Amino acid sequence: MSSMNDVLAASREFYSALNAMANGDAAAMAAAWATGDNVTAQHPIGGRDVGHDQVIASFARVAEIAVGGGIRLEDQVIDAGSGMAVETGTEIGTLVIAGRDATIHHRVTNAYRMEGDRWKLAHHHTDISPGLMEILEDLTEVA
Repeated sequence: MSSMNDVLAASREFYSALNAMANGDAAAMAAAWATGDNVTAQHPIGGRDVGHDQVIASFARVAEIAVGGGIRLEDQVIDAGSGMAVETGTEIGTLVIAGRDATIHHRVTNAYRMEGDRWKLAHHHTDISPGLMEILEDLTEVA
């Protein structure tokens, strides 16, 4: 399999895990990510997580309140080298948080790196989602 096909497989693994998270199950997310203290995520709900454990924990917290939806990557462009790859595109879909729908339509940049003999996600960065932010602010006010 070519390096590009391997990066595409890693992307599919991440977006499959993201959709499982959208439906309340973050278990697959850990396998999609590189390990170590230098992986990072800048989510559509704001903030920045650093380190594998913190990144995975943030996805798990969303999964706890996510009750449905689906997210797909459109306009995908990948530039792959021998040890790093960058993927850009637009995430499109809906995420249902605490019974409220949030439309997902934002730009995304994903960076992958070789870990052993597999590509793994090392960085995920999206635009801020006003819809998700509004839902989370409402939940915080209720709590």
